[in-house]
This record gives sequence, C-alpha cells and structure tokens, in this order.
Amino acid sequence: MSSLSRELVFLILQFLEEEKFKESVHRLEKESGFFFNMKYFEEKVQAGEWEEVEKYLSGFIKVDDNRYSMKIFFEIRKQKYLEALDRQDKAKAVEILVSDLKVFSTFNEELFKEITQLLTLTNFRENEQLSKYGDTKTARNIMLVELKKLIEANPFFRDKLAFPTLKSSRLRTLINQSLNWQHQLCKNPRPNPDIKTLFTDHTCTPPNGPLAPTPVNLPVAAVAKPAAYTALGAHSPFPPTAAAANAGALAGWMANASASSSVQAAVVTQSSIPVPQNQVSVLKRPRTPPAAPGLVDYQNPDHEQLMKRLRPAPSVEEVTYPTSRTQSWSLDDLPRTVALTMHQGSPVTSMDFHPSHHTLLLVGSANGEITLWELGMRERLVSKPFKIQEMSRCSVPFQALMVNDTLISVSRVTWSPDGNFVGVAFSKHLIHLYAYPGSNDLIQRLEIDAHVGGVNDLAFAHPNKQLCIVTCGDDKLIKVWDSMTGQKLFNFEGHDAPVYSICPHYKENIQFMFSTAVDGKIKAWLYDNMGSRVDYDAPGHWCTTMLYSADGSRLFSCGTSKDGESFLVEWNESEGAIKRTYMGFRKKSAGVVSFDTTQNHFLAAGEDSQIKFWDMDNINLLTSTDAEGGLPSLPRVRFNKEGNLVAVTTADNGFKILANAVGLRSLRAIETSSFDPLRTPIVSAAIKASGSSAVANVGPVSCKVERSSPVRPSPILNGVDPLGRSVEKPRVVDDSIEKTKPWQLAEIVDPALCQLVTLPDSTDAASKVVRLLYTNSAVGILALGSNGVQRLWKWPRNEQNPSGKATANVVPQHWQPNSGLLMTNDVTGVNLEEALPCIALSKNDSYVMSATGGKVSLFNMMTFKVMTTFMAPPPASTFLAFHPQDNNIIAIGMEDSTIHIYNVRVDEVKSKLKGHQKRITGLAFSTSLDILVSSGADARLCVWSIDTWEKRKSVPIQIPAGKAPTGDTRVQFHSDQIRMLVVHETQLAIYDASKMERIRQWVPQDVLPAPISYATYSCKSQSIYATFCDGNIGVFDADSLRLRCRIASSVYLSQAVLKGNQAVYPLVVAAHPLKANQFAIGLSDGSVKVMEPSESQGKWGVSPPVDNGVLNGRTTSSSTTSNHTPDQLQR
Repeated sequence: MSSLSRELVFLILQFLEEEKFKESVHRLEKESGFFFNMKYFEEKVQAGEWEEVEKYLSGFIKVDDNRYSMKIFFEIRKQKYLEALDRQDKAKAVEILVSDLKVFSTFNEELFKEITQLLTLTNFRENEQLSKYGDTKTARNIMLVELKKLIEANPFFRDKLAFPTLKSSRLRTLINQSLNWQHQLCKNPRPNPDIKTLFTDHTCTPPNGPLAPTPVNLPVAAVAKPAAYTALGAHSPFPPTAAAANAGALAGWMANASASSSVQAAVVTQSSIPVPQNQVSVLKRPRTPPAAPGLVDYQNPDHEQLMKRLRPAPSVEEVTYPTSRTQSWSLDDLPRTVALTMHQGSPVTSMDFHPSHHTLLLVGSANGEITLWELGMRERLVSKPFKIQEMSRCSVPFQALMVNDTLISVSRVTWSPDGNFVGVAFSKHLIHLYAYPGSNDLIQRLEIDAHVGGVNDLAFAHPNKQLCIVTCGDDKLIKVWDSMTGQKLFNFEGHDAPVYSICPHYKENIQFMFSTAVDGKIKAWLYDNMGSRVDYDAPGHWCTTMLYSADGSRLFSCGTSKDGESFLVEWNESEGAIKRTYMGFRKKSAGVVSFDTTQNHFLAAGEDSQIKFWDMDNINLLTSTDAEGGLPSLPRVRFNKEGNLVAVTTADNGFKILANAVGLRSLRAIETSSFDPLRTPIVSAAIKASGSSAVANVGPVSCKVERSSPVRPSPILNGVDPLGRSVEKPRVVDDSIEKTKPWQLAEIVDPALCQLVTLPDSTDAASKVVRLLYTNSAVGILALGSNGVQRLWKWPRNEQNPSGKATANVVPQHWQPNSGLLMTNDVTGVNLEEALPCIALSKNDSYVMSATGGKVSLFNMMTFKVMTTFMAPPPASTFLAFHPQDNNIIAIGMEDSTIHIYNVRVDEVKSKLKGHQKRITGLAFSTSLDILVSSGADARLCVWSIDTWEKRKSVPIQIPAGKAPTGDTRVQFHSDQIRMLVVHETQLAIYDASKMERIRQWVPQDVLPAPISYATYSCKSQSIYATFCDGNIGVFDADSLRLRCRIASSVYLSQAVLKGNQAVYPLVVAAHPLKANQFAIGLSDGSVKVMEPSESQGKWGVSPPVDNGVLNGRTTSSSTTSNHTPDQLQR
C-alpha cells in the first residue's frame, strides 16, 4: 500500500472515531496493522477479555515473530492460566495449558513443566516464584507494565504506537475541497449547489445562464451513516498512488499484471480507464506461520508493510529512472583487449568473478568440475571435480540416475555477496556449498539434493540478514535453504513449467525475488508462504534471465524465443512494462543468449560469436568484438565488479579475459608482484639467510630443496584425507609453471632479511608484556604489562608514513595525554606473580577494559582516565570480551571457572555461566553461529548460545600423548566466523565450531620443539603467527597448519641479550588488522617489536606442496607439514 493510501486509512480511522463507530475503528486498526491503540489494549487486558486481546494483537504480531512477540503472548496466556487456577477451575486451566501454553514448550520445556506442576498445588502461590502474586486486578496491572515495555521494544510495533497529528474532520475537509474543485469545473456552475451524492462526480444542471462558482460546503446529510460504504475506486477523489520506492519493484508490477495473473488487476493508463470492482482482489495480511521452525524473524515490519502494499491498484504516477550519467566516457572504458586465453579442459558452462578480488575467477564446466583461477598469475588455485559426498543421503531417484553413470555438469557457479562462500548448482538434483577461506582452498560445507531433475540456477540472498541459498529447477519449484545447516526454509510453488532462472534483490529492507520459467512466465515472490505476487510474460515467451544494474536501480532481462529470436530489454519497475528494447541481434540463435551489466552504464551479450555492447540509455548497438576469434556462436560473458575485465567462453573448452587499460594494469600488477595474499603458489621463493645464530639449536639456514610434480593425486596425510574429501592439486597451463618447482622452508636468522622496529621506551625487565593489541584503526599498539600498567604507541602521519598506520619502517611515538596519566589497573592486594591479566578494546578504539588480578577498569583511550571499575575480586577476572553487537555487554571469564555476562550500563551481571572446572583463559564470539566459545585451564571448550546463554556443548581438547592437560587454552575465530583456532602450549588446532569437531592439529617438534607461548590469526585469517618459549616464531598456513617460515630469536634480539643469563622470548603476539604480513611481539623483558618481511620477499615464505603424504619425493618433516589426526570435516 502506498504512503497516501496508508494516510487515507488514518483519515478513515479518525472519521470512524468521530462518528462513534467504535467496533469498526478497532477492527480497521487490526486489519490494516497501521496503528496499535494502546488505550484500547489496556482496557481489554484490565477487563480480562483475553480472546479479544489476542485477536487484536494478531493484527500486528504472531507468536513466533520474535522473542518480544513470544513473551507478550506468553505473559497473557500465563495470566489467563493463573486466573483459572485462582478460581479453582482446573478444567479451564488444563484447557489453557494444552491449547495456549503448550506451544511454548518447544522453546523452553523446563518452564512448561514447571507451569504444568502448578496444577498439582492447592494454591499456586505455594510456588516460590509466585508467592507474591496478589489479587487478579493487581496482577493484571503489573503484567500491563511489562507488556507495554515489550510492545515498545518490539520492532513490529515500530511507528505504530502514535496516531498522526490531524486537524479535526480532516477527511470531511478533503471531500469539501474535492467537491469545490469539481464545482469549479462545471460548465454551468450554480450558486449554492445541492450535493446529493458522493458516488458520482458533481455537475450542475444547466441554468438559464452562467453564474459565478461559489464554495461548496458538504452538508451533514451527505455523510450520514449509510448501511454500507462502497469502496473508493479509480475515480474516487483519492486514487491510490504508485507504489512507494522501497516496494516499487514488486507493487508496481502487481498493479499491472496481465489478465492471467493469479492476483488480478487491470492496467490503468493515463486515460484513467475505470477499474471494474470485481477485478480487484485484496491481499490479506498473512497469518500463516513459517514453513520451518526457527524462522520467527523473517517477517519483519517492513516485510509486513510491503505485503499490505502489494494489492492491485491503478498507478497514477510514473516512476522515473535516474538520468544518464553526466561524466564523460568513451569506448576505451569497455574491456575489449584480449589479455589472456586460458584452457579449462571442458566446455565452460558458468563463470563468476569474486566480489572484491577482481582477478579471481570461478569457473564451472560441463564435466562437473569447478575451478578457481587467479588470472594475474594465470594459475589454477583450486580444482574440484564433481564428487558425491554421501550417496546414501541422496534421494532414491538420484541414486537410480547415477547407476547409469549419468553425466553431471555445472549449471551455475556464484560467489556469495561477501565472497566467503561459493555456491554450485548441477545439472541433476544437487547443489554444493563451499567456504572460501581466502587462500588456495575451497572447503565443502553442504551437499543438498535440492530438486528433482536439473538445478537450473542458484543465487544467494539475505532475508532477515541471514545468508540463504535460493535454487530453482526442472521440478517447477523454487527453494530457499539455510546456508549454515542446509535446512529448507521456503518452498515456492506456482510455476507451470521448469524454472529457468532467479533474481533475488532488495529495496531498502524489503527482500524479494523474480523468477522466470521456460514458458516465459515471470513471477515475483516475498520470503513468505503467500505465493507469487506477479504473473507476467517475458518477451520471447521462453528462457529469460533477469539482472539489476550494479546500483540496483534498473532492471534488465535477456532471453530467447523457441524460434531463436533474442530480446534484451529494460523494464519499468513501477508499471511492470518494458521501457526499452535494445537492437542489434542479427540472426536467430540455436540456444539462449547470455548477458551481463557493468558500471551502471553498459550491457553486454554474447551472440553471433561476438560480444556485443550497449549503452544502457541507448537502444542501438554501441560496439562489438570477436575477441580475436575462437568464440562459440553463443558465448557466455561475465564482468568483474569493477567492469575492467570481462570473461568470455571459447569454442575450444576455455575462456578469454578481455580488459580495458585499468584491467590490464591490474593483471600486470599481480603478475609481477612478489606478494599475493590470495594464494600460496608452489614457487621457489626461499629466503636466503646468511650469518649464524647464537641461539642453541639454531644454526645457519639449512634449505631442503626437493621437487614435485604439479599434477598428482589428492593429498593423503598419515593415510587419512584431512578433510574427508578429494582435493585435486591445482593445475596450471602456462609452460613456465608446468615445470617442476623447488620448495624450501624459509628459515630467517639474520635481522637484515626482515623489517623490524623496536617500540621506544618499551623495555622494562620488571614488567613483562603479557597482553598485546593493535588498535582497530591500525594506528597504534597497546601493551599491558605484568605490573598492571598499559602503554600506548601511535604512528605519526608524515611523508615517510602517509597512511599513519602501523609500519616497521617508521618508529612510533610512546603516547600519553598531556595530564601525564598512566593507565594503571587496580592491583591492591594482588600477587602479581599469580595474577592473570586481561584486556579488551572497544570497536571504535574509544575505550579499553582491563584487569590485573583486581577490579576491572574501564579507561578512556584519549584521556587515560578511569571511567568506572567493577567486578571486584574474589574471584578475579581472567579474560574479557566485548559482545560483538553491543559494547555495553561484556563476557568476563573468572578465576573460579565461571563466566559473567555483565551489562556495564546498568552495572549488573545478567547471567552467570558454569561449565568449566578451572579458571577461564579464553573467550571468543561468533556472529555467524550466534555462539560464545570459552576455553579454560581445564583444557576444555564450552559453547554457549548468545541468545539464551545456555550451554550447547562441552568438549575436551585432545592433548598429545605424554603431555599434561594443564596450562592456558586460548580460542580465536577465523574471519569466516566458523572455523576456530585453539592454542595450547602443546598444540595448535583448527576446529569447525558449528560441530565443535577438530579438523587440524599441529604439535611442537623438529625445528620448533619448544612449548607454544601464544598464537593468533593474521588479518583475513590467511596465516597463523605462533611464538615459542625458546624464542622462535613460526608462520603457519592457516588452512593446512603447515609451517611456512621459522624466524629465529637472533632476528629480533641483540647478541648481548642472547648471551645473557636471562632467557628472553615472546609471551604474546598480535596481528596487524589490515596488513596480512605484519605482526608485533611482546617479550619477557618488557619490550615490544614490530616485524614485517623484507620488501624483496613481501611475505613469510610459501606453503609446501604435499603429495600423498610425501613432500617432493621424500617423507615430509612433521613440522613442515602438519601432524594431522584422522579428523574429518563432516557435511
């Protein structure tokens, strides 16, 4: 419903109130869902009219909308239940328990059991929690206070609790104005006209001569209470306007759907053709619950309002599109120069560029294989041949199909919007979901038997801000899947033919999708169970795909008819009509033309063995290219996000990359760069170290050079596939890369081979650096000493360091406020030798929270002043973590093994979590999984729900044989928020936190035999930096836990320190939040060092190649690989 139509409802509500239509007022409030009358609600609650209370509420919320709605209904039904018990009406109480309260048992079974037990009591006040329950009236008033708070906090009531400020009788005034205007238009206006009806336009009967028009005042009789009111139609004084901008994509189409539409509507043009009343059907507010449990938040208020707006209505406004861009452009902006020609080995069926790494191309092939290419290096990073992970979990029809060795091809590959996941749809039944950790690996997370027949398209969408997978197939269905669990969330039925493509989109907060079928029908859907909102015909009446421009403001489609005629069009969203049809297709096609959009300005389609380009604002063909030949008759095309590269398929089972000048520079930059954070290529990149080390067991670099074939079977470590799946070695085409490559472990012992800076005034032998943080803005480093004092260093912005970010090339300043204050923790009565310091920094770097055995102090980072202190021991605080979505909520690990969930604003512990046996040593939140993971000195990991703070799981870490389960355990989430690094002095381990299963483990040995003192992920989680108690530093590949580089203590310690009696080694390590190859270490002598690889190397070594557990022809050292246990990442 448009904003004007919504306002009309308020005018009608005012009119009904003034005319004392009390029941009608509240019925319209409920049915429209626009205004929640709190006064009326209070009256009904106080009167105990529970049926009317719930009936009125049902117009605005339903039980499983969200936790606020659930609590509202629960409180009402609980009160009704207690009143029945208070009347000793056990039969009624049982009825309420079974019919009204049982629905809540699925969410809190223990509470439901407790409520049920009240039936066994003579007086329910015998229950301790209900002992203060007074009389019924008092109890209702107390509940009302709670209900008001819940209603005000519930987003479904947003903007619905206040009635707009209106002058009295506003509707009557508008009608008078309309009648005056009609009277002005009379050919023969008469003075004091007699208005007898509002059902037709006013006209004056012809008089003897023309008279001057006079104002018309609507008589009271004109609006006397009739038996029934006729709905305002197209010719009423208040025709509904076009859909509002945030719903125009759907509402406008509905208003103009064809006569065959399941939601009937007539197309209203500017001539204002009357709309027969029987052609307009009103879409009611949906009350159908979601199809699957756990979807209580899908129908948010914007979603509900859109559904209310989605009713056929004549459009009286034309939505205008943005004008063509004014900045100059030329044909040189188009990528038309052939930069690369790559051989895939099988016909390419689908391609997609990474959304942020613009030279990373994902390719799907006719043989079912998907490949990840780094175009700048002309190299395959990953190849995944088609493989069924678990046939027994597939449907019987699919199993029968595979008995005949049916060929499976890729029908669609696509990246998730954030680039962290890859979705693959296959020509038969299946879809696969892979996690992309940011290196040369794809980790399979889901395999779903999604459709009967082919899966024709796959896309990602974010209904309710939750990443979902949308698929369509030959079975005429569209399905929506939870990307975390693989659970089916929605099943959209309505197409009468196989669904060919889908186009999810959103306008502001409204998520919707278009779908097209092979019969040429276009439908639109919201994420609910109300069916399609549009049934429209695509040009060509056959296979069509739809795409939005990059900024989401313009909608295009391209399709081909069964006769081979192709159509590329732009749609007018407000009318669901074709705005322009582009010219330039020369001949009939034997297949379907593919197309793409770029730069909010250009369109490209593959036809006639060419790529054809159009300016979006001009229907005539702009230019075309044959890409130096070799293209099939209908090549597939795909732009990268920047629009400076375009991929096009070739006839010889490959693809070409065309570029403009900017694209060519980006390809060359990567090709010549010595550092690429996206890949760990198998190249000879050894760091040639010189000199000798004064540290025991560390001598000059000994480089073990071996050779490996770049194409081998999948790696098997210790007889076990570490990920429980087939992983094919990356294959490359370039002749120079095809040659065998040496690999060597980078071992740095000479400080000349890296960049190093020691932070000034940091050395203090009396205060070890026990905690170390970079600021989130990367302009400074914060160190907490064992004496409870925190020190801050900031990098200056100057010619040497124009970014002002932390760097090893510039010495930072030891920063203090003008007051000279120090950030010093409360250490009153604390034994500093036994204290376990902890620190956490707010997201905006404004506040730091820390403790050293005493109270927790909250400091202002600008003034160093203590804002507040809390949580006085005992027990002492041992670990601190800000809630990722609310800086006022802090998780505090305690010395007594509990975890306190503390609200700083109200100075209150909201929850106390118990699950460990010894002190808490680590806490980490995952926003993707909505969990808090804790680790303790008891060598256990516990998983807590951040919604209810209930414990979900507890698992012990697996201590290597012969080692004691003592010491601190720390946890940190990977950037994908699913995998997790677990650090103990005996091991590094990677866990899949969704199942709490270990998938990788490395234990100290060989060149790194000492206990681990600390470890952390690099930014973007591509590497792991680990420090050891003998002074060594190890750099590991974050995916495989294979050692890439060892840095000896001789690199960062002077010869005098190395020869001294006191052992100095790193106690902590912190990773730069923006630079993947910079880290800082805090040492036992109080000093802080920042390290980066030398400019000539650019990174800390490369990952070793692995072939069947043999590194380049000989058995690998377990420190250069990882000592994997038979851990498998289950689907």
